[in-house]
Amino acid sequence: MIRFGIIGTNWITESFLDAAKKLSDFELVAVYSRTENRAQEFADQHQASVIYTDLEEMARSKEIDAVYIASPNSLHADQAMLMMNHGKHVLCEKPFASNTKEVEAMIACAKENHVLLMEALKTTFLPNFKTIEKHLHKIGTVRRYFASYCQYSSRYDKYKNGEVLNAFDPTFSNGSLMDIGIYCVYPLVNLFGEPKQVAAKGLRLESGVDGEGSLLLQYDQMDAVIMYSKITNSYVPSEIQGEDGCILMDQMNTPKKVEIRYRDGSVEDISEPQEENAMYYEVEEFIRLLQNKQYESNVNTYENSLTTAKILEEARKQMKIVFPADL
Repeated sequence: MIRFGIIGTNWITESFLDAAKKLSDFELVAVYSRTENRAQEFADQHQASVIYTDLEEMARSKEIDAVYIASPNSLHADQAMLMMNHGKHVLCEKPFASNTKEVEAMIACAKENHVLLMEALKTTFLPNFKTIEKHLHKIGTVRRYFASYCQYSSRYDKYKNGEVLNAFDPTFSNGSLMDIGIYCVYPLVNLFGEPKQVAAKGLRLESGVDGEGSLLLQYDQMDAVIMYSKITNSYVPSEIQGEDGCILMDQMNTPKKVEIRYRDGSVEDISEPQEENAMYYEVEEFIRLLQNKQYESNVNTYENSLTTAKILEEARKQMKIVFPADL
């Protein structure tokens, strides 16, 4: 049984717990919130026995083995390293941190303390992503990766009315690329590694974050095109184009229907059944690693997380998106 504490009492934590509670080896023990009332309310709702309003006290606790961090992006690095320095294993929401420097520090901290640190980027653990890896050879030499994730945010309506929430606030190292563009970047890195070049264009909002953008990434024998947005919707599927066929995904972040369309016109459905709550697989992986005393995932590796952070940082630099954490 792995005893968890959580940092962050928002909708993503609710989704995480909904998935995690399906695993018999998961136990929620502790909840952290800045206010006692919110911590107690959330703990009562999810049957957690301990609450904290002090992160140092939580880090020193003997009640928990691991911590799931779902706080604002700008807080990830400091909170993760505090927990790891006290021997806690950390499952940290994507993006890992604000920038490459923070990601490097987190990885070094995990290694120094001999604890597990894993980025909670769900896509790469899904059965319908693994089926892409399994069948990728069928489309021949890959020439292009195209990923689109454009989802209009309800918070954008409030932004247009003058209320800047976390999602559009650079103070919290946020914005469209960090929030949803990463769902296009991380799978690319998982499949094809680090690109040779990154070119980025985007719309910088008055608040200082990007509302939408596009990335063109160059490899030796292929390129990658990424489109993402929090201020428009798109219904275009993503695809990997090979010389012998294409793999089509209905949606990039949580693919449910995956098929190969061959040059001869034939179609092969390679979709796999998967849990309705897609976060199930990342929690399953994290617990499995702990039980096997493995302190790095071979899927969401440190190298993949660091490479992704480098791409995000370079793209932001080209779009002139600067966070306080960068200074």
